[in-house]
Amino acid sequence: MTSRRSRRRAASARKRRARRIAIATAVVLLIAGFNGPALYGFASAKYHEYEINQPEYKAAKGHWQIVEIPEKYRINTIHAALLHTGKVLLVAGSGNDAKNFKAKSFRTVLWDPVKNTFKNIPTPNDLFCSGHNQLPDGKLLVAGGTQRYETLKGDVKKAGGLMFLYNENPDRPKTIKKGTRFTGRKSGKTFVAQHTVLLPRAKKVKDPETGKVDTVHSVTRVYAEAAEEGRKYQTGTEDKYTVAGLTGAWKKNVYGIAQKMSFDKKDFQGIKDAYEFDPVAERYITVDPMHEARWYPTQLTLQDGRVMTVSGLDDIGQVVPGKNEIFNPKTKKWHYMPETRFFPTYPGLHLIGENRVFYSGTTAGYGPADKGRTPGIWNLETNKFTKIPGMSDPDVLETAMSVPLPPTQSRKFIVQGGGGVGESDKTTDKTRIVDLSSDTPRFHDGPKLYDKVRYPSSVILPDDTVLTTNGSGRYRGKSDSNVLKAAIYHPKSNKFTEAAAPLVGRNYHSGGLLLPDGRVMTFGSDSLYADKANTKPGTFDQRIEIYTPPYLHKGKPQPQLRLADGNPEKLMPGSRLSLKSKDAASLKRLRLVRPGSFTHVTNVEQSSVALKMKRSADGTVTTTIPDDPSLVTPGWWMVFGVDGDGVPSKAQWVHVGVDPDAAHAPVTRGDPK
Repeated sequence: MTSRRSRRRAASARKRRARRIAIATAVVLLIAGFNGPALYGFASAKYHEYEINQPEYKAAKGHWQIVEIPEKYRINTIHAALLHTGKVLLVAGSGNDAKNFKAKSFRTVLWDPVKNTFKNIPTPNDLFCSGHNQLPDGKLLVAGGTQRYETLKGDVKKAGGLMFLYNENPDRPKTIKKGTRFTGRKSGKTFVAQHTVLLPRAKKVKDPETGKVDTVHSVTRVYAEAAEEGRKYQTGTEDKYTVAGLTGAWKKNVYGIAQKMSFDKKDFQGIKDAYEFDPVAERYITVDPMHEARWYPTQLTLQDGRVMTVSGLDDIGQVVPGKNEIFNPKTKKWHYMPETRFFPTYPGLHLIGENRVFYSGTTAGYGPADKGRTPGIWNLETNKFTKIPGMSDPDVLETAMSVPLPPTQSRKFIVQGGGGVGESDKTTDKTRIVDLSSDTPRFHDGPKLYDKVRYPSSVILPDDTVLTTNGSGRYRGKSDSNVLKAAIYHPKSNKFTEAAAPLVGRNYHSGGLLLPDGRVMTFGSDSLYADKANTKPGTFDQRIEIYTPPYLHKGKPQPQLRLADGNPEKLMPGSRLSLKSKDAASLKRLRLVRPGSFTHVTNVEQSSVALKMKRSADGTVTTTIPDDPSLVTPGWWMVFGVDGDGVPSKAQWVHVGVDPDAAHAPVTRGDPK
């Protein structure tokens, strides 16, 4: 009896749904018929809005919703990181706005996605285009940023260039402060230091054969600009410069030499400054600066908890020539790596084993087209780089996205989309997949993406799929080329399924993060122009959008999961972890997910590690943290339980400590060889 009644109710519900859809369709057609093409688009949009809000649609493709942000908290979000408090740090710095930079208006906002509350955070420097990553203690390391905005040729008002400063005093270093004036001995023209530099003392070198001791001058460089505007201040030949403000022997021992002071294009310049953001105190803390200034660097946590920073534009606007550094969170100091290795800016680097790093070939922005762009495996201990063949469209990896396929133990990676170097019109819809567990890894083409795009944002989901969304068909969305599409990649079947289309177009300076409740946030977009003709300047899109995946529209609650009593405050690789769930019997998978830190098509540490689990009749779920610290790097992680229908629990946060037996990446205190 009950069964027949249930069937009648189900049939009645299907008829009602069909009737609603038929009525909605008829209304659309009726409006179109009476009002012509002008209103057809309006009616179609209304029907689309109706369709995407139907339960069946959401269960198949998910749902997007724009977050309400009070005006005083709206910023040009360039960087976003999920913190272990569950809040999201949104960083703009000057937000790619030269007026903000000139006014020293630097912004950071802390967002609570559960309460939808916001807080302005005092920002100590221009962190626009910095590097960032999660530290073992839960703080976020933010290093580098902007010292100077670029000026295009034709807009340059003052002659400028590189000034090499020399010190012949072997006893003392000399600080040359920002604003110091240099005057040419031949030309009489004066140029001004644009930032402060330390000029080391000269070195005394003893000849091993004669025993004679010679003094070898030290040298450093600083960018200098003419004291006045005008073409008459440019130079074309080498000149020696006196340094203003020096007295006594310093006037002889310290001097400058410059080859050319010109009106050529001036590139962005980086800074050396570094900070930790404390999620508990909710403030930035200054740490020691890097040895190299960096703008557009990549930062990667290593198995011992230290951080490697790579590439970036330096203090004169050139790509750092392979001088990579390691930050020690315990001492708060930086040390050069012993050997150089060159990469273009924001390289896609992923830790894949003890002192082994996979370079996907993806980059975002600056560097020669013929150097440092080949994918491969970098051994940090030997500095050996092994190329990986098979990459299709290798000349369109700039602004592509690389992602470790879940679970991370598979050591498979996918590279999605991308464009040509610089402002090239080349784009691709190809995906390329590589299995690094193979003895002879090689890239193979995967299924095509939803369109040819630069800047796609990819986020690993707890159900072992990958959401990819947005992007643009041309550089920075030129010619109104934003792509309002999304898809979910299924590694097991090697297929994409269509996802609901996002409401906001996103290209340059955009990204996405997985939230602890299983939803995804997307942010940013910095279109160069606002129209197809490329005549109207674009504006930064300050909206945040939330995607609720299909697994949260199945008409059932998320399985419950909580940490059991008695777990250590800090787990270690190999530690046992206990959880409690009244839904333990329905759980099929446990996943350990690294909180994301996203900028410029780069989120190199996102990872979803499979955990083996045992279930008890009393609702206890036990697992063991994998004992490979290169797989589970030190820091805070999210634990998700996933049921048989693919529905994840809300995340539980666990803290994994530094393994004292973890292999250390080599460092040296001197300059790299």
